[in-house]
Amino acid sequence: MSELTDLSVAELRDGLDKKSFSALDVTEAYLAHMEKKRDLNAYILETPEIAREQAKRADDAIAKGDVKPLTGVPVGIKDLFCTKDVQTTAGSKILTGFKPPYESFVTQQIFNAGGVMLGKLNLDEFAMGSANKTSYFGHVVNPWRKKSAPDEKLTPGGSSGGSAAAVSGRLCAFATGTDTGGSIRQPAAFTGLFGMKPTYGMCSRRGIVAFASSLDQAGPMTRTVRDGALALRAMAGHDALDSTSINRAVPDYLAALTGNVKGLRVGIPKEYRPEGLDPEIIASWEKGMNILKAAGAEMIDISLPHTSYALPVYYIIAPAEASSNLARYDGVKYGLRVEGADIHDMYARTRGEGFGEEVKRRIFIGTYVLSAGYYDAYYAQAQKVRALIKQDFTQAFEKVDVILTPSTPKPAFALDEEVDDPVTMYLNDVFTVTANLAGLPAASVPIDKTSDGLPLGLQLIARPFDEETIFRAAEVIETGAALDGNPV
Repeated sequence: MSELTDLSVAELRDGLDKKSFSALDVTEAYLAHMEKKRDLNAYILETPEIAREQAKRADDAIAKGDVKPLTGVPVGIKDLFCTKDVQTTAGSKILTGFKPPYESFVTQQIFNAGGVMLGKLNLDEFAMGSANKTSYFGHVVNPWRKKSAPDEKLTPGGSSGGSAAAVSGRLCAFATGTDTGGSIRQPAAFTGLFGMKPTYGMCSRRGIVAFASSLDQAGPMTRTVRDGALALRAMAGHDALDSTSINRAVPDYLAALTGNVKGLRVGIPKEYRPEGLDPEIIASWEKGMNILKAAGAEMIDISLPHTSYALPVYYIIAPAEASSNLARYDGVKYGLRVEGADIHDMYARTRGEGFGEEVKRRIFIGTYVLSAGYYDAYYAQAQKVRALIKQDFTQAFEKVDVILTPSTPKPAFALDEEVDDPVTMYLNDVFTVTANLAGLPAASVPIDKTSDGLPLGLQLIARPFDEETIFRAAEVIETGAALDGNPV
């Protein structure tokens, strides 16, 4: 592995500015490593020609002194972000070959900041999954391995599993992800990364293939907290063409990395310690508390009483919104078309062949809960409980500045585990869905490894638009944990 692919985003930028190497050198190193590690199946589409062209432009900009925050930094783009004239599939057969005539707001922000696109990253189909096993283009493999079973392939988590595997496996310097119920934070925890889901509205959703519109939010997946701050500042920003985009100045997240958490009030919710929680998860949580306490923070016990309802509420609201969003894929304007006897038969055949089993399952659930006889009983009730979940957080933040929980109930599991049990698979999101339902910023930061050598992460949740507090606390945890971030 080239040394260049081991450098963080911050280290790459420093080296490029000092002309220790060129952007094209960095790009070629990543392209070579991507070729060696195709067994991870992290990329749906590699774009070496685009990467080389952008790298050359970055070198020209550096020579002229026109340097931007991500100039020359190689990035992987989750294939949920539309990229102009470059195939965008959302991991689904129904969009195979689709080349958008426009660029997503977030990817345009990255390119404007000087980023170099290496390719489009694999994901669960339409971002529906927790293990990156529902993609039409095959499952993604976690670069990490158990000490006790080094040949066993593990999931990188989902839906941003390709992003997680690519960053952890040194196939890009950082990656974009999307988080609807934990799809950045859970795979970040499974692969030893920092993953941030910002406040709903901080990153425009324009040009991101929609799953659940009131929950989806883009964010970065990086190897360090500092890299996450650099990446999010580039990705975020107001988009006048997105009605859910917040017209708010993007803070200098790097300025938040002071290392000072003295007096920070950290909430520890009792509801996030369910019966039977993995002892190693509990130990990692306590390790995070001790690191923050040693740095001067105060641990405060809190209650989020409606937490137990979060998962069922999520799996009513998210499929309901998905069933509406995915109605546009009918074989008429773009993507797959399977001819039929008439237009209705064509709709049915196209959707039947184009969608995978998990997507069909969620469409069926969503259509059911929105139907005339069940709307009030399910969808309307779920929205009321969602309001209560948000109220729990509002009350908690009267007492604390940030909330600390585990990111996942267990470490990465085998790829062949839990395939036939969707309910058990959904439980992987039990600690993360609340932040999406409440629209809050949340991140996963690496804290420890299991006795079998697998990474574990802790989740930090803050008030709306207070990503800075998350970055500040996360960096202290990262420093205190002092982990080796390389996959075994």
